[in-house]
Amino acid sequence: MTSFEEAETEETVTCLHMTFYHPCQDNKMMFRCLNFCKREQVRADEMAKFGRDSNVCHYNLMDARVSRIQFSLQFYRKLNSSEFGFEIKNMSKRTKLMVNQTELGYLNKIDLPWKCIICFGDYQILTEIQEGESVDYFETYLHLAEMPILQERYLQPLQPTPENGISSSLFPSQGKSPIEIDENE
Repeated sequence: MTSFEEAETEETVTCLHMTFYHPCQDNKMMFRCLNFCKREQVRADEMAKFGRDSNVCHYNLMDARVSRIQFSLQFYRKLNSSEFGFEIKNMSKRTKLMVNQTELGYLNKIDLPWKCIICFGDYQILTEIQEGESVDYFETYLHLAEMPILQERYLQPLQPTPENGISSSLFPSQGKSPIEIDENE
């Protein structure tokens, strides 16, 4: 037998990709303590904590408006399944945490969707879970976004302006269906 045949089977690792954005990141450098573009291993029995307290949190956000521990992520295996997931818990008494459209108050927790946006204050974090098999640890892979991850949700979509310059949104059609007109008429 060759050494290749005798080698241990390679195990894939669950990886949590996290893309961070803050509108003042260039000026305030609140992400300067995060290791971007480098995979980091976290033991399965440890909680990944995010906040400004470097004695407690492995992922430090250098901003006085961030709580000592803002939120935590717990890796777990789903009951009666081989799938792994993450549970996110808001650890801030002052700031609500948004996970997609779900608002989490202090000590509230939910399962982290496989792809979602976490928001608190002006922070936006896109998370994506890459599935793996390892039960001993998972990995985090942090990225920095140059543009906002979440655009303003409340902006109305731009209406095309017709050639006559009068927007149809100014005059509601009141249930009339569109009429096709030949441009030569």
